[in-house]
Amino acid sequence: MGHRRARRRLGPCMAPPFTTQAGVVKPNRPPTAYEQRVYAMCQAIPKGKVSTYGQMAKALSSSARAVGQAMRRNPFAPAVPCHRVVAADLDLGGFSGSWGISCSSVQRKKAMLEQEGVKFLGDKISSALFLLTAEELTRLVQQKAAGQ
Repeated sequence: MGHRRARRRLGPCMAPPFTTQAGVVKPNRPPTAYEQRVYAMCQAIPKGKVSTYGQMAKALSSSARAVGQAMRRNPFAPAVPCHRVVAADLDLGGFSGSWGISCSSVQRKKAMLEQEGVKFLGDKISSALFLLTAEELTRLVQQKAAGQ
């Protein structure tokens, strides 16, 4: 089905997705209210720190899978630094819709985190000292909203 026919059939809010120059498929719609909350929280994670999909989900009263889907759809990278969100076991998790260290995009995620000062032991983050909890994330978001 062509894009014009699909757009007529789906309506303006459900336009077909587009593919970025890096080959990543992104939604062709504005972020949902939930995605905006996820992105605001992700923006609060400072350089040199990470959080997990689960910790973000806990802070948002959501699920880790929903956070991961929002990260996969992030149209604002690198302003919304989704590379700072990792798996619960401090493994890198996914990046740009790919999963696993063998993927070039996940290797790029690791390089970005290393440039920001995050240390690794193999393919996992070396210490929980780099990890922000749900409570810390909530506090950072509140501080950012208050203009601190």
